[in-house]
Amino acid sequence: MTLDATPQPTSPDMTFLGLAPFLRQSIAGTDLKPLCQSMLLSAEKHPLQANLWLNLSIALQCLGQREFGLTLQNQALELQRIYHLSAAQQPARLRLLLLMVPGDLAANTPIECLLENSDIDLDFYYLTPESPFAQALPEHDALLVAIGESDENRAALNFLTQALHNWPKPVINAPQHIANTDRAVASALLQNVAGLQMPQTLRVTRNALQNQASLHFPQIVRPLGSQGGHGLAKITQPSELANYLERQADAEFYVAPFVDYSDADGLFRKMRIALIDGTPYACHMGVSANWMIHYVNAGMYNDAWKRAEELTFMTQFDAFAQRHRHALQAIASRTGLDYLCIDCAQTPTGELLVFEIDHVMVVHAMDDPAQFPYKLIHMQKVKDAFCKLLDQRIASI
Repeated sequence: MTLDATPQPTSPDMTFLGLAPFLRQSIAGTDLKPLCQSMLLSAEKHPLQANLWLNLSIALQCLGQREFGLTLQNQALELQRIYHLSAAQQPARLRLLLLMVPGDLAANTPIECLLENSDIDLDFYYLTPESPFAQALPEHDALLVAIGESDENRAALNFLTQALHNWPKPVINAPQHIANTDRAVASALLQNVAGLQMPQTLRVTRNALQNQASLHFPQIVRPLGSQGGHGLAKITQPSELANYLERQADAEFYVAPFVDYSDADGLFRKMRIALIDGTPYACHMGVSANWMIHYVNAGMYNDAWKRAEELTFMTQFDAFAQRHRHALQAIASRTGLDYLCIDCAQTPTGELLVFEIDHVMVVHAMDDPAQFPYKLIHMQKVKDAFCKLLDQRIASI
């Protein structure tokens, strides 16, 4: 093992910012285009400042310009593989090293969003494909494997499984367990748990999906590796599947039975829960007339009654967690991860319906406190739990 100091930027305006400030502005509805234009001018004047290029890459991806953002990310990583984000509260009490891979905003755990305004220094280390630890690792008190599960990342995770064996510092989310977040693997892992329902998810080729004689509709179909609902569709009959495949050029897909989780009022409610060292914490709840719920388009910002429901969910979360304790304990123990998130709902019969488990979901407290005064209180619990996890692991070494 080789440890080294992290290079520091030469001036404050060349500091690496991470995702949090750009996501905060995006959530607030701020137009990021003028900022991106200004950052691009600065980067062109200082072409060797990797921090500027990576900041611009993140901001562009928040604008929806994924490919352009990834191009600039590559440019940044050619210059530098290690990025430092100083804690808002100084002096920092510990230093957390994040092992990352190149990719879009869903490729790695965005822990800087949860730890915004904390007293923890963060170092982002982007592995190099040919030689993952091509640069010396920065000094650190604990290490988080932030890399998301995917076919592309499997080699990196396999490397880390060997490299981090008997690591002298605490390792959060050991790489050998990250494969358990794959949709098909997770669904198999979480079968036969009392009080838990996760629709059996299959990974199928395009040809197998076209020959769908064995499918029982309705089905949920999504391209392999898709996030944020991209390419996600509910298919109710063969003709819809044929039309869907005409629109999607992907070679592989996930397929799962659709479960109607609407409540008696016809509305759907989807929750995000963080599991930290086995303990569940409420992150948010979206309410929508559409089964495909994303918090940003569920009307939570427009409808006060929906926010009131979310407040009730978060305030009474202890009762929810107690009711589903067996299912939540099974998720924690079977996945083996120290930190992960669950997107879930309740079935009409009271089971915990799990849609997805992952450690790369965004968890934050960036919503307007005037609209969401309760969020800061409950998200502080999540932040405190993660910090406690770090403290306990460091103390145990």
